[in-house]
Amino acid sequence: MKKAPLYSRSRPPAGVTAPPAGADAADAAPPPPPLRQHGLRAFAARHERGLWASAFALVLIGALAFTGAFAPKEAPLTLKQIDAAIRHSLDEKPLPSQATKAYDAVIGSVVRVVGLMTEGDDGSDDKANALAERGVGTGVVIIDNGTILTNLHVISGARRIKVTFMDGSESDAAIVSLQPQNDLAVLRAKTIPDDLEAATMRSTADLAPGDQVVAVGFPFGIGPSASAGVVSGLKREFRSPEGQQMLTNLIQFDAAANPGNSGGPLVTMDGEVVGIVTAILNPSRQRVFIGIGFAVPIENAAAAAGMPPF
Repeated sequence: MKKAPLYSRSRPPAGVTAPPAGADAADAAPPPPPLRQHGLRAFAARHERGLWASAFALVLIGALAFTGAFAPKEAPLTLKQIDAAIRHSLDEKPLPSQATKAYDAVIGSVVRVVGLMTEGDDGSDDKANALAERGVGTGVVIIDNGTILTNLHVISGARRIKVTFMDGSESDAAIVSLQPQNDLAVLRAKTIPDDLEAATMRSTADLAPGDQVVAVGFPFGIGPSASAGVVSGLKREFRSPEGQQMLTNLIQFDAAANPGNSGGPLVTMDGEVVGIVTAILNPSRQRVFIGIGFAVPIENAAAAAGMPPF
């Protein structure tokens, strides 16, 4: 008796058709490839160039990371190397000196002061209407309305006072007040530059021997000139060569000063005025500098101008 074929009770996979009954297994068609594999191949075909570019980028990044991991690291700079670099930079472009900074800070407030007298007043000339220079000195603007400090001996006996500002403009000046005990005079210029600036003044309370200072003025009428030095001493006394006056509480300094510096500012390295150059000491009585100069403390000078103390 012929037996009927037996079949599994499980269902065939989705998409797979069972072979017809009685057909030979060898004659059955092969099942199609899975849909997921077919989809990936289609995606790769559509984006082949992009995938190759991405693969190349990943390879390149990996190579760079590998190289960086094994590349030698630069050693940190030593203090010696840093010092050498700074020195080389300063040699190429040196910084301005402290004295230069001090000069630049005060020079806009410095003026040339000339006392004029009528020729013939001393009996040596009969040209009564002509004016001649009696004295040349220096002054410093302390108030921007044209108020100027200078030495009394610069303008003493003058019939007319003329001041020249740093921009080259000139003006007559009138005497506002005098302080003979400190050889000081306060002047007021009649016309002033539009951009005139007053010097910055500083108390001498913390001034000490050894502090650096700069004297600015017109020595022998030449200038403006600057000379640098230090404070040599405080509370010094000086008697004029003629013995007519004793000055006290002076600042002694060794920055070069000569006739014409009188009335000019003595300034710190910050460009702040601490004194008014007043006298030089020369035992030979020659009117030239040999290393000892004197300045009136700015506190006295400010009082002469009616300014409050520091």
